[in-house]
Amino acid sequence: MAKPDNHGSPVDPTRVRTPVDPTRVRSVPAHFAWVDHRLRDRLGTLTLEEIALLFFLHLAADKTGCSFWADSTIAKRLGVREGDIVAARFELVRKGFVAYRYPLYQILPIAEDAS
Repeated sequence: MAKPDNHGSPVDPTRVRTPVDPTRVRSVPAHFAWVDHRLRDRLGTLTLEEIALLFFLHLAADKTGCSFWADSTIAKRLGVREGDIVAARFELVRKGFVAYRYPLYQILPIAEDAS
């Protein structure tokens, strides 16, 4: 019997996944940024501004998770007010997703659940 996928539908493990548009298959560039897949289970604890800032920081970070982008520049890139970035940063620090010491942001590892 096939196991259900993340949406509850049965998955046939013998089925080969073919891209919808095989002429546009992405490749991993040298400057590839990654996001820990466990973050998807915590998105519900974040506001949209926090998600936008965290995603931006993932794209901007070096291999140690650090970046030096100014709040005003991030706000312009995301199309939000600088105050929204400051508030989102405060909450991301409080929730343990980011460390911050002006002017340096650091993405922190996703903590394991205590349960």
